[in-house]
Amino acid sequence: MKNDIHPEYRKVVFLDTSSDFKFLTGSTLESEETIEWEDGNTYPLIRVEISSASHPFYTGKQKADKVGGRVDRFKKKYNLN
Repeated sequence: MKNDIHPEYRKVVFLDTSSDFKFLTGSTLESEETIEWEDGNTYPLIRVEISSASHPFYTGKQKADKVGGRVDRFKKKYNLN
C-alpha cells in the first residue's frame, strides 16, 4: 500500500436525527462536531437522517402494497380487466 493516501480511520458516533438513536462505529468521515460517549471519551459526531432505528424496513412500519403488482395496478388504472 502507498503511504499517506488513505483517510484516517477512527471511531465516530452517528446520530439519527429522526429518532435520536446513537451508535459508535469506525469510519473515515470527518466532522467538526464532537460528542462525549458513554465511555467518557469524546468522538466526532456525524448526523444522519435515517438509520436502522427509523427506517421502515427495520422498524416493521413498512407500507405494503396488497392490491397487486405493477401489471395489476396498470390494468386497474386503465380498466383493462
